[in-house]
Amino acid sequence: MHGAGNDFVVIDLRGSQPAPTPALARALGDRHTGVGFDQLLTIEDPVGPGSVARYRIWNTDGSAAQQCGNGARCVAAWLRRDGAATGPRFRLDSPAGPIDVDVLPEGHYALGMGRPEFRPERIPLQAAAEAAVYELPLATGAVRFGAVSMGNPHALIEVASAADAPIATLGPALQARPEFPEGVNVGFAQVLAPDRIRLRVHERGAGETLACGSGACAAVAVLVRQGRVGRRVAVELPGGTLDITWPADDAGITMAGPAAFVFEGELGQP
Repeated sequence: MHGAGNDFVVIDLRGSQPAPTPALARALGDRHTGVGFDQLLTIEDPVGPGSVARYRIWNTDGSAAQQCGNGARCVAAWLRRDGAATGPRFRLDSPAGPIDVDVLPEGHYALGMGRPEFRPERIPLQAAAEAAVYELPLATGAVRFGAVSMGNPHALIEVASAADAPIATLGPALQARPEFPEGVNVGFAQVLAPDRIRLRVHERGAGETLACGSGACAAVAVLVRQGRVGRRVAVELPGGTLDITWPADDAGITMAGPAAFVFEGELGQP
């Protein structure tokens, strides 16, 4: 499946089937000798009251992830097709907590992604105090960025051109800084207008992806806080556009976008 080009292998494990091992996730994630994906998602029995299902997330390096907005929309589409999720709204259990899903026309879904968390200790980011803009020294010079958690850590760098941003070098360099003890997803945002930005994201454990739902939410949260954009923003990613709304500082962020089925198969034995 994919959501705005962010591609996934989705495995239905409801009924208490065992979760994949990190080694299996790495094997399936290899785009030459496996299937290939940005993240592996498992659909499992719910843990919260009123939830339809639980999902978990693995990166291509076998590490676990806390949130994946594009993947959550794909899980929602799977459960709608399966018949487990009915009605215009339902709830999913994610590694970062419960999220509410609204069914939109034409295969789109809107997700309640929760409130952004700017406190450094909750991102986590080792910093003396909370700030709208942080600065760290790198081998190529100082880098200025905003930071936020959307259930997973994000750093956002504003650039003049997203197309020309040094993602392949600056992304891993910032991710490797000890100030981010759990790593960080690094976004590069170009502000086109108060209601539109262009974004590319280098995800921890996966590299650059065609879209990052939590990264789009994080970008809007940071840029709103810096006074660079309004409360409703179209985020153009290489794989498609996501609509992000943050009505107020004390409200949660909503992300809307597509989910698509690509192909289905059966995992064979080695």
